[in-house]
Amino acid sequence: MPDPVNPIRATDDEARHLARGLLAEARFAALAVLHPATGAPSVSRVALGLDPQGTPVTLISTLAFHTGALKADPRAALLVGEPGPKGDPLTHPRLSVDVRARFIDRAGPEHGALRAAWLARHPKAKLYVDFADFGFVALNVQGASLNGGFGKAYVLTAADLLGG
Repeated sequence: MPDPVNPIRATDDEARHLARGLLAEARFAALAVLHPATGAPSVSRVALGLDPQGTPVTLISTLAFHTGALKADPRAALLVGEPGPKGDPLTHPRLSVDVRARFIDRAGPEHGALRAAWLARHPKAKLYVDFADFGFVALNVQGASLNGGFGKAYVLTAADLLGG
């Protein structure tokens, strides 16, 4: 019996470009966290942006379940990539990113630049960005899996995705 063929392709510049584009274009993502009490996965939709280095960032409220989950265990995952208007949704590219959450101190040096960049991309957030319960969370990339469509699977490192 022949050896099974590895379905994961070698990561190349085309895969890196596609993955970076999916992340850069995403205005929101599915965020998967671990339930602090049970360890079960939980998924939420969050707004998404990038910091100047290309690290994914979100703005979340302390009232949200996923905030407490990230504080208890910073390991999480993002899913970005929307199906197009036609065809099977599974033929459209999507990117799953393993991340580690890092809460940004409102009084720290990063906050002002993140706030300005966030509002440029999400202008309606001006209504709540300064509420006391809202804060930025950097989602530091650990690695990623790209599905570029049927037969186009790749494993990416943080450097592949961030360009470093």
